[in-house]
Amino acid sequence: MDAATLLTAAGTVITIVGSNIALIGWLRADMKSFETKIDGWKEQFSRDMASYKEEVNKEMKDFHGRLCSIEERNKGK
Repeated sequence: MDAATLLTAAGTVITIVGSNIALIGWLRADMKSFETKIDGWKEQFSRDMASYKEEVNKEMKDFHGRLCSIEERNKGK
């Protein structure tokens, strides 16, 4: 093996290792920013679900009140 072959092999290995390190660093940074986005979405979803639950409970109470008043009106008949 001559020197050119050894230098080419060493350069190839260094290039591949360097590319992998850069790719892993980029992916880690991207995943961290994605996690913060997910956390924001989860908080918004929790707030939306809490307000939805409150609205459903309010409607259930209103429906129950209307049902009781209908039963009272029809009870005398």
